[in-house]
Amino acid sequence: MKTRKLTFTAIFIALNVVLSSLLVIPVGPIKAAPVQHLINVLCAVFVGPWFGLAQAFISSLLRLLFNTGSAFAFPGSMVGVLLASLFYSYRKHIFMAAVGEVIGTGIIGSLMCLPVAWFIGLTDVAEKPLMLTFLVSSILGAVISYIVLMILKRKGLLDRFLK
Repeated sequence: MKTRKLTFTAIFIALNVVLSSLLVIPVGPIKAAPVQHLINVLCAVFVGPWFGLAQAFISSLLRLLFNTGSAFAFPGSMVGVLLASLFYSYRKHIFMAAVGEVIGTGIIGSLMCLPVAWFIGLTDVAEKPLMLTFLVSSILGAVISYIVLMILKRKGLLDRFLK
């Protein structure tokens, strides 16, 4: 069971780092990546909160090192995957994972980024543009992941992966 989760986590990290550079929503110093949110919802369903947190942290770190992300990725992605996992664990419904990601990243994560902005000297980053950027990015990623997971579920593949 642990080997499967580690394998999925490694695959999700690789996909996240590579695909996040293809679709970025830049707003000032923020580089919001809907792929991160797509991967977070997949992690919530496939590997749970702890491996999901590891994926979010490592992916954010690698994206920062490769200059395809920013420091704002850490609080947003980590809170998003945690809430998505907790919501999914509570109801075992894919929609709840997507909702958890949007609330975790789009609302809570964006508010947690404000001290990061102030700490690195970006006092001109306002709450509304930051939250709007995170909301748009997380909704886009959550919708895509919901569609992917529903297709896997309808084809009977999701149950095979989760065994």
